[in-house]
Amino acid sequence: MAKQRIKLIKQLCKGCGYCIEFCPNNVFEKSEEITERGVTPPRIKNPDKCTLCGLCTRLCPDFALIIEEDEGDG
Repeated sequence: MAKQRIKLIKQLCKGCGYCIEFCPNNVFEKSEEITERGVTPPRIKNPDKCTLCGLCTRLCPDFALIIEEDEGDG
C-alpha cells in the first residue's frame, strides 16, 4: 500500500492560519516565507505527526492542502 502525506500548494494559500490553529497534532507552524501573492503560508514542521485525518483539508478555504501519494523512499 502506498504511503500518503499532507501537501501544501503554496500558490493557492492565502495565509489564513486555520491549519496552524486547528490541527490537533501541531503539524503546521507559521513560516517566514512570503509567496508571490504576498502572503505568508504555513510550514509543515512535523510531517511525522500527521495522522492524515483530513481536518486541515476540510478547513482550508482555498483548497491549498491535499493528501497525496508519497513518492519518496519508495
